[in-house]
Amino acid sequence: MVNPEGLAPPVGFAHAVVAAPGRTVYLGGQAAQGPDGRIVGATLAEQFEVAAGNLVAALAAAGGSPEHLVSLHVYTTEIDRYRATLAELGAAYRRHLGRHYVATALFEVAGLFDPAAKVELVGVAVVPGPEPEEHP
Repeated sequence: MVNPEGLAPPVGFAHAVVAAPGRTVYLGGQAAQGPDGRIVGATLAEQFEVAAGNLVAALAAAGGSPEHLVSLHVYTTEIDRYRATLAELGAAYRRHLGRHYVATALFEVAGLFDPAAKVELVGVAVVPGPEPEEHP
């Protein structure tokens, strides 16, 4: 992590991340979809919990783990609710990603692909090691 002097102290994110050599994994947007494709969770925090689990599952399928994440974009339709539930969202983040804080950006959007979705996570990871086998 790179957190230069002169910038506001980062809380729950890093100002910059220098990735080690490896394979770059671009993770598609992960919302709070259950195995049946339906959105799980009524609140932003409940949906963030599921979306973070989905992000980690997609990363694991590509041979990575949370410490390999270097960037995370958070898209939400409820920015005010996001700010109001930072403690709950932070706890969900740590349950899935640990205390590995990455270069993060937060965006408020008018809507997501599934109208019931309140949050979507898009990440980039750099995974060390050899190329994994193809996954369908």
